[in-house]
Amino acid sequence: MTQTGRKMRLSALGAAEGGELRPAGADPQITGLCVDSREMQAGALFAALPGSTVHGAEFIPFALRMGAAAVLTDAAGAALAGPLPVPVIVHPDPRRALAKAAAAWFGAQPEVMVAVTGTSGKTSVASFTRQIWQALGFRSVNFGTAGVEGSVQASLSLTTPEPITLHRLLARLAGEGVSHAAMEASSHGLEQRRLDGVRLAAGAFTNLSRDHLDYHDGLDDYLAAKLGLFDRVLPRGAAAVINADDPVAPVVGHVAQGRGQRVITVGRAEAANIRIEASAFTAEGQRLQFRHQGRVHRADLALIGGFQGANALMAAGLVIGCGAEPDAVFAALPGLAGVRGRMQLVGRRANGAAVYVDYAHKPAALVAALTALRPHVAGRIVCVFGAGGDRDRGKRPLMGAAVAAHADVAIVTDDNPRSEDPASIRAAILAACPEASEIGDRAEAILAGVDALQPGDALLIAGKGHETGQIVAGDVLPFDDTEQARAAIAVLDREEAAT
Repeated sequence: MTQTGRKMRLSALGAAEGGELRPAGADPQITGLCVDSREMQAGALFAALPGSTVHGAEFIPFALRMGAAAVLTDAAGAALAGPLPVPVIVHPDPRRALAKAAAAWFGAQPEVMVAVTGTSGKTSVASFTRQIWQALGFRSVNFGTAGVEGSVQASLSLTTPEPITLHRLLARLAGEGVSHAAMEASSHGLEQRRLDGVRLAAGAFTNLSRDHLDYHDGLDDYLAAKLGLFDRVLPRGAAAVINADDPVAPVVGHVAQGRGQRVITVGRAEAANIRIEASAFTAEGQRLQFRHQGRVHRADLALIGGFQGANALMAAGLVIGCGAEPDAVFAALPGLAGVRGRMQLVGRRANGAAVYVDYAHKPAALVAALTALRPHVAGRIVCVFGAGGDRDRGKRPLMGAAVAAHADVAIVTDDNPRSEDPASIRAAILAACPEASEIGDRAEAILAGVDALQPGDALLIAGKGHETGQIVAGDVLPFDDTEQARAAIAVLDREEAAT
């Protein structure tokens, strides 16, 4: 339910644009928006949306008893509800209509907003964008998987919140003086039209690989959801920043150009607008050499992995696309800090071996993380990983194969098994990674991984990143990879020092 204490005519919400308004009396004053009939308050507009198992129209009678002043739904919902005593907006895309209504209801948004989509890298690109803006003196935030970070901090339950929650947040941020915001745009959020009322100055596409196929009907459907940022949400004249090295970059660029957006490409491709010419890696980070508008620039980054260098330049492209001076943007790059749970160095053994935590929980993300880590490591790479339950089962052997091909030592463990039998998930991974050790208890697996480290080695603990819980049989048990790794380092180094 939205905030109370204000009113707006139903016609002023704009929800009926593109749909049919079936009036029942005068144009009512709306006192809020609601998608959950249990939260309905008198005078609100009730959005009865189609769901995966139940249509929201089933709850219209209850919403009316609670005082709903109007209803927004689709043709199927209107047919299910029958004649109603309040105005009804019948819209072919009621989720988009709700997003527009939420934008109109809350009104205020940060002056400059960008959105980042793609399978991997969204959080890092959004965070780096915010950090560059802050270095330029703007009160800024980024928000998504890790919540709201920056000049304002808050938690979020979804990477891309549903429209009412999203626009309540945007209004709050604007009210607290935030002028610049970078948000993550998930495929679910885009397909469900959650961003359709957001005023964007720029959007970015990072990459595409297998993910969320338990929700999307194949990779083409998944890509189509991502493209929604460019073919529907991002306006004409806005900047579209695209990873030129991804195989689907030409498709994204074609869509963006067709919409009249200003395309900025980033990567190693010869024609990239921000072109990476060379990279040099150390145990602590990397030095990038890149070219922009005919000039060569260099930046020392305290970031592990070549893909993080590319993410930093994607962020630079977004900030430049929003009007900042390139030299000032590039000067801010050395100050970028890595994101919690994204190739995060959480500690070193007394022998110098490094331990990293990363959110990689997809086959391509595992490959990217392991191959990006390799240039920073003189010895072996040890990898502790698993796969989530109640999700795309087809990716499990692919994850096993990815680690088998790119790590020297593999330990398969549990990673949010949810309602599934953890052993069956591990078995599916091990089928493609037979040389791996199997340790179901994640804390024990991390301890074993840390214990295996020799001088020059590195451990990658993959899958959970910033998460602080392990989901098992419907319960969320406290668990933090970072804390477990640091505890393991302390215990093992103390034991070795005592011998």
